[in-house]
Amino acid sequence: MHKTRFIITGTALAALIALAGCASNSGSDSMPGMDHGTSAPTTNPSPNSSESAHNAADVMFAQMMIPHHAQAVEMSDAILAKKDIPAAVNGLAVQIKAAQAPEIQTMTGWLQSWNMPVMDSSGHDGHSMDGMLSEAELQKLKDAQGTEAAKLYLTQMIAHHEGAVSMAKTEISQGKYADAVQLGKDIVAAQEKEIQDMKGLLTGL
Repeated sequence: MHKTRFIITGTALAALIALAGCASNSGSDSMPGMDHGTSAPTTNPSPNSSESAHNAADVMFAQMMIPHHAQAVEMSDAILAKKDIPAAVNGLAVQIKAAQAPEIQTMTGWLQSWNMPVMDSSGHDGHSMDGMLSEAELQKLKDAQGTEAAKLYLTQMIAHHEGAVSMAKTEISQGKYADAVQLGKDIVAAQEKEIQDMKGLLTGL
């Protein structure tokens, strides 16, 4: 697989978070909690409560993960539009899309409630992230057919997931907003399992 041109390490992400420190004091707005699988929703927390407080790490996590998730959905849509794709690969694409599309809406809601900009879901708004495909790599996936497309999707999505896991771990260690930290944990758990599933599928193709 060609190395992606959009790369940011966990260390670099931490540096970006530090530079975005001015956003850490913008967490005075309250918002209803959102349910992310196992996390329990909060109910109208007060502006100064621990549930409503957020920091620059939370903002960066949401801003970067939205276009990252959006590309995963686009990749999954591309594979689901093809014929002669193994059922297990199609099932995985459906699973990824079903999980990540609602998370995009959740994170968008957080940013709006924090009065922070929501990044362009195309992923070409200035942020570079681990695992993101270049335009050429994405087009290669869209052009591929059959088993070649299935293998390419799995290979590209493994790298894409690894990038998301790295970003989520940074949020877990540096974030403050409880729901965002929980989402980071959910992403790590779900995507690390999917990475193993995809590696298994690859060996059978």
